[in-house]
Amino acid sequence: MTVQNSICATIPLKILSTGAAVPARCVTSSELDKRFNKPDGYVQRRSGIEHRFHITDDVGQAQLAVEALNDALQRQQIAPESIDLLISASAIGIQVLPYTAAHILKVSNLPQNIASFDINNTCVSFMTALETAACLLNQGVYRRIAIVSADLPSRGLNWDDEESALIFGDGAACAIVEKGDGSSGIVSFLLETYPEGLDLCEVRCGGTRRNLRVGMDDSDFLFDMKGKQLFRLASTLLESFTERLLQQAGLSMSQLDCVLMHQASHLALKHICKQLRIRPDQYVDIYRYRGNQVAASIPSVMHEAWTTGRVHAGKPLMLLGTAAGLTLGGMVLLP
Repeated sequence: MTVQNSICATIPLKILSTGAAVPARCVTSSELDKRFNKPDGYVQRRSGIEHRFHITDDVGQAQLAVEALNDALQRQQIAPESIDLLISASAIGIQVLPYTAAHILKVSNLPQNIASFDINNTCVSFMTALETAACLLNQGVYRRIAIVSADLPSRGLNWDDEESALIFGDGAACAIVEKGDGSSGIVSFLLETYPEGLDLCEVRCGGTRRNLRVGMDDSDFLFDMKGKQLFRLASTLLESFTERLLQQAGLSMSQLDCVLMHQASHLALKHICKQLRIRPDQYVDIYRYRGNQVAASIPSVMHEAWTTGRVHAGKPLMLLGTAAGLTLGGMVLLP
């Protein structure tokens, strides 16, 4: 289906290029079978992952982010000096101060005096950054924007908690965008926060709440997830949320060309596809080979779709995700 202007106006936005990067170290599920002293195939059955990537101690988050940025630049031969804004859309920053985008800019080959800032609503950060970029481009504030998400969940895993330790992988992804000619853009965008889920998915340290002055312990530095409670809460909200998003766009789920979801876990993805009636031919899946890459998950799926012929001009697609907070985010795009 091709969306006509009479169906829904768009915020003009053109995605010029996408890029992605993963660390060199591939961690297979069979390797984790041995680590957890489990029988062969246990981790793959439980996590739904064949392999994922974990970074080594000698590589930093900014380096991985720049690999994804350079991939996007090189794929379409985009000059680094044409970028006038860098947005970091990552869930966990490099440090509390300065912000992560400044660290990425420093090791990049972008002009070293351009604007940069962070956007963070955890796993849906990229989506929020895309909406923000579109607004800034249409206001004429910037001409061309690079959005980069890079997360290293392996550095905060609690290896005593199988539920979370087995599903995460490190990665980075990038999209380079400009206003374009109006033939492509954002059809609808919806973001909602349900703070009753605030403590269901968290890393407590890294701010003013838990630190050396007020007290902390080692577990405060590690990822903590109450998976079953989080799943139940998200499940009760997601269907009506998606209906409102599609209503804004004037579309039904069946009219979408493809659906690019946050790759949370294999059970969550299976449930969402069933609950929202997403056809197998609509869904783009990288979870088996990447795991949950936190904020890098959605742009990594977008890169997969853009580079494997899953995206077609004039045919709408959806970005959809849940995040800590509890936050729900969705966007309908016309590529």
